[in-house]
Parts: sequence; structure tokens; C-alpha cells
Amino acid sequence: MTSIGIYGSLGRMGQAIIEVAPSLGARVAGGADAQDDPAPIAAKADVLVDFSAASALDAHLAAARAAGTPIVIGTTGLSAKQHEAIDAAAQEIAVLQTGNTSVGVNLLARLVRDAAARLGGDWDVEIVEMHHHHKADAPSGTALMLGEAAASGMGTTLGEARVTDRAGLVGARAEGTIGMASLRGGSVVGDHTVIFAGQGERIELTHRADDRAIFARGAVRAALWLAGQKPGRYTMDSVLGDAVLGA
Repeated sequence: MTSIGIYGSLGRMGQAIIEVAPSLGARVAGGADAQDDPAPIAAKADVLVDFSAASALDAHLAAARAAGTPIVIGTTGLSAKQHEAIDAAAQEIAVLQTGNTSVGVNLLARLVRDAAARLGGDWDVEIVEMHHHHKADAPSGTALMLGEAAASGMGTTLGEARVTDRAGLVGARAEGTIGMASLRGGSVVGDHTVIFAGQGERIELTHRADDRAIFARGAVRAALWLAGQKPGRYTMDSVLGDAVLGA
């Protein structure tokens, strides 16, 4: 039975993973949290799952590399420098980094990419996300993932197309941009809507998460898959493959 080590084991996602792992054929080897040394669990587990904080990622990557242990990174709010560190680690170990481990969200990303490619430049793209009031980063990692999917379909990059600040007298909407709005409040697990607005019609693709267990199940599934992979950087698309519709 594959053993999973959890960074951020006392957090919401860490606790959810601990709860669902046995039912999916995985064993929890233990965890590490703030102020804990990340090295022992890295050496003990077959694969690591990180849902802690962006500030801890560098130490967790270093521990995973030193132990030669694959790692699933679900922590959001990462910097460009941290993505470079992930690329470097992927030269030595298998790394899967994702903004969302939900099967439904990853299918949504595929639909968004396809819609953006088929609809063309006459349709405006807007992304709205809402999370609980404890969430620290905005836009959410999932919103950024959906934005990247839309940008890919449009033949551009999210860095070029993204607009997050429309405060003040900003003028008309620029063609080819992707607007992103973040809402925070209450206990919302995660709602994401991608809006394609055309002349006289509108398409809205929405995913609503009602239970954090959907992310935990996806994370365990990703960990079980990653445990047997060669060094490299992977995504949830790699895990789900063509079977996503039946998951």
C-alpha cells in the first residue's frame, strides 16, 4: 500500500486527505506542519502531498529532493521564482503541481480551453471566483488555472491577457483580455464561473464545490499515480487522461 506524507496535515485539506486516503487504498505515513522539520516525513513516505503555505514550499521541495520522494503540490499563491524551483526539482524527482485537484474542475478547464478556441475573439472572457473568508491569496489557484486554459484556447498567455484591477475610470474593455474577479466571504468551499460574453448571448461554465473531500480524493488519486512516475513536471491532466469523464 502506497504511503503518503502530508505537508500541512493539521489544515483543512490535510485533515480531509487523512480521512479519505484509506478508502482509496493509500496509507498516511504521517505529516509535518509549521515549525516541523520536513525531512523525516520525506524520507519515510512513498509520495508527499503539500497543501501547506507558499512560504514553506522551498523547504518542502528541498526535503523531497534530498529524499528522492515524489511530491504533489496543491499549495496556491506561488511566485514565479517558486515555479522555477519546481522546474528545477522536476529534473530529479516527479512533481505534480496544480491549482486544483478536483476531477470536475479539471474537466471544466478542458471545456474552457475548447470554448475559447472555438468562439474566437468576438467573445469576451470573464472569470469570477468565490471562497471562504480565510483564503489568503487572490485570484485563486483554480481561477488562474482556468484563465490559463482560456488564454491557451485564445492563442495567448494569461500574463498578457489578465486584468484584475478595474477600479476608477479605466475606459472600455480591451479586446482579447481575460477579466478576473475574486469574492471572499462565509464558508464557501469554492465557486468558479467562466463567462463567455458575445453580442446578444452569453455562455457561463460553472463549478461549485460543496465538500472539501472532492479535492482530497483528487489529491490522493494524484499521489498514487505520481508515486510510480519518472522525474518530471506533471499536471492533473496527466493523471486523469482520457478517463476524466468517467471519474
